[in-house]
Amino acid sequence: MIQQITRDERFLAMAKELGFDIYDENAAGGHYAPLLRHGDEVYVSGLVPRMNGKIQYPGRVGLELNMADAQEAASISAIRGLALIREAIGSLDNVKALLRITVYVKSTFDFVDLSEVANGASDVLTHVLGDAGRHTRTTVGVYQLPKNAPIEIDMVAALHPSV
Repeated sequence: MIQQITRDERFLAMAKELGFDIYDENAAGGHYAPLLRHGDEVYVSGLVPRMNGKIQYPGRVGLELNMADAQEAASISAIRGLALIREAIGSLDNVKALLRITVYVKSTFDFVDLSEVANGASDVLTHVLGDAGRHTRTTVGVYQLPKNAPIEIDMVAALHPSV
């Protein structure tokens, strides 16, 4: 018999692999809520790739950062979002579907591979949540993001009604 691994176990393994402390990274940086719940949905505010109190991979994609760095930054932002959701609802197994993510990429004017950068986040989300992690996505190239971050991601998830 094959043992099923839970979403929480996949999340914890990936967080450990990234070196992410799930208990220390998600305080709001201002007068807003990092996550709000409305009925059977949760809305996650924009998250930059911060770990250990520092922006990871600061700079502009296509100038200071290559594709691999940008994708890694996107994966850190995604894992932070999952950490917020898990903290709010107790278990990622309670996520019915990840409905939408928006990925903002601070890039040079001629950098056009924005969707490939966003794949760093999408890969994490589908790995951890399985089919429930398939989502709609918009990726936008921007001039500036908070604290010289290269990536910012927000997300919306639907929860199972019993949560």
